[in-house]
Amino acid sequence: MFENIENIDEWVKNGKSVALARVIKTWGSSPRPVGSVMLVNEDKKMLGSVSGGCVEGAVVKKAIELIESKKALRLSYGVSDEDAWSVGLSCGGSIQVYLQYIDFSKDELWKQLLQNSRQNKSSILVSTLEDGQNKNTLINQDGTILGNDLPEEVKKYAWKAYDERTHKTITHNDVEYFIHVFPRKNLLLIIGAAHITVDLVSLANQFGFETVVIDPRGYFAKNTTFPDPPSQLLEAYPSEVLDQFPLDAYTFCAILSHDPKIDDNALEILLPSKVGYIGALGSKKNHLKRTNRLLEKGISQDLIDKISAPIGMSINAKTAKEIALAILAQIIEAKNRNL
Repeated sequence: MFENIENIDEWVKNGKSVALARVIKTWGSSPRPVGSVMLVNEDKKMLGSVSGGCVEGAVVKKAIELIESKKALRLSYGVSDEDAWSVGLSCGGSIQVYLQYIDFSKDELWKQLLQNSRQNKSSILVSTLEDGQNKNTLINQDGTILGNDLPEEVKKYAWKAYDERTHKTITHNDVEYFIHVFPRKNLLLIIGAAHITVDLVSLANQFGFETVVIDPRGYFAKNTTFPDPPSQLLEAYPSEVLDQFPLDAYTFCAILSHDPKIDDNALEILLPSKVGYIGALGSKKNHLKRTNRLLEKGISQDLIDKISAPIGMSINAKTAKEIALAILAQIIEAKNRNL
């Protein structure tokens, strides 16, 4: 949804009423995953997709009806084998869509959701799945809440979904809720301004990551040329700056300096954290040495096992560009694991 903020702002500026459709459940080979979003305005203009073209027409028709009532409705659709082929699937499936009227111009909850995105802050949207009710709760990154209050158990489920990088439907006290995570931009922390770093930054930028390079070695930090620069380049030891960044499931870390003083300095902080991925450059032999050093520093084997080493997917990579591609592929696999 946030890829379309400029379009949404234009709709709001022109006073357009809007309906929000979200995929909340899927069965079989559904064309779009849970959490997929489509926005429809009163002129039948669409942003996003819930099925890749199979049921959009039916959803738009219901959306126009629903805008008039300003309520909410749960819809179920089957995707036939024939329609599935049209969106690149080998067989059909079915989806459940939650459709609701929203007001981006006046409702503080929806205004805050957009504002969080503009400020690169995470949000968790929890909707009560009752036809006609249109009850929503927004949990902000700092834990503050807008909208309807929630049972404590549902709040715990919401934060668990955030940590697991997933959207889910849950039932609590016979009430169904859809937990929809709207995370901040994914962050890639790269330790070491090595030659691979240049290509990794360029690739990660293309895939929408915020990229930060950390290296205390002035020669490397100052003299590495980035045709496509990172968001930040910090000349510091990791321990001096890592506390400036959210070390959660939406942060990914590539350890590339090949200098134990720098790499281990980062790993001592990153391994106990909740970061979504840690990969470290080096051979199996060097990783064994790394493991022994970390064990001597009191870090448990369970935590050390979080390190992907040698870093990157096995594609027989040789050049810096190929190694960077292997690393980013492994990061993307980790990022999408629960989706």
